[in-house]
Amino acid sequence: MRIRELRLQNYRNYASLALTPDEGLCVLTGDNAAGKTNVLEALFLCALGRSHRTTRDAELIRTGAEGAVVRLALDTRGGTREIACRIAPGERKRISIDGAQLSRSGELLGCLNVVMFAPEDLMLVKGGPAERRRFLDMEISQLKPAYYYTLQRYNAALKQRNALLKDPDTVYAGALEPWDEQLSRLGAAITMERAEFLEELSAIAANLHLSLSDHRETLLLSYQPNLPPAEPEALAGAMRERLYENVERDICRGSTSVGPHRDDVGMVLDGTDVRIYGSQGQQRTVVLSLKLSELEIVKKLRGETPVLLLDDVFSELDRRRQQMLLRAVQGCQTFLTCTHLEELTAAGVERMQVYSVSGGRVIEL
Repeated sequence: MRIRELRLQNYRNYASLALTPDEGLCVLTGDNAAGKTNVLEALFLCALGRSHRTTRDAELIRTGAEGAVVRLALDTRGGTREIACRIAPGERKRISIDGAQLSRSGELLGCLNVVMFAPEDLMLVKGGPAERRRFLDMEISQLKPAYYYTLQRYNAALKQRNALLKDPDTVYAGALEPWDEQLSRLGAAITMERAEFLEELSAIAANLHLSLSDHRETLLLSYQPNLPPAEPEALAGAMRERLYENVERDICRGSTSVGPHRDDVGMVLDGTDVRIYGSQGQQRTVVLSLKLSELEIVKKLRGETPVLLLDDVFSELDRRRQQMLLRAVQGCQTFLTCTHLEELTAAGVERMQVYSVSGGRVIEL
């Protein structure tokens, strides 16, 4: 998988931009706040239909402009594809593939697969469970778009049930039963997909982490569902029963206490919970292991390499981890932002396409 061309119009700080990146390492260098991350954000937008930094589409439009457009030409195993995203104030994004406008954002998933590694990804380890659930949901949705729609339906049913819980008279009239049925069925499907994905990710991450830590640390990832233990075929029934048992508590809290929206991922290094007790270096290495594992899973399941987006993370790694990362991305089109090229040359990078970013302009060096 390779991005052949990227064009931006009135996107963030760019009035106009056209890039034709090489198939290897593409480096965007410049001062902080020059607009390097905006380029990676535009690529992420074309993969998942939204920004990784904001939920407000209006922020993506250049100040004073009436709208923004992102266009991308992509070479895949199945041929060349073109993705376009148009953003206007007060309107829903309009996304098209090969000129055909999509009716649902989920139709975009899987067209362009990306793996992104940014400084804020440290929150995968030291942040709350929501960060880890988001990681799972994003990656599974790219690989299995049907999962995205299951998740959408689950969240819609959860919202309806939570609204009903705030009116006890309605609750006691049996109004929760249809929503409990939906939540149980959809929640069981989400739980099983997450558990299956994490099992595969954990095996790859364990091996990678051994290498990254010079065989000093063993990483164990585990899925921690907010459901009673049950066989897959019995999981929906177990969740339905737990929802019924907890209805009084849910009424008092005004929210649903059971289901995959409360799940977490366990992260243990040699018997110690790295989420709580890990050093910053250990947490950073765990995140790197997760991202490189994600890369391997996409290669395996999609049969082609994803596009890798590295946003100002090279300086966060020591020399050995830098070199490990560079070895892992061989054969993968990679976009990397940095403030100093010396970081790359010191790590032994010889072949790279370099763009200088400054004041809304990008110039190839």
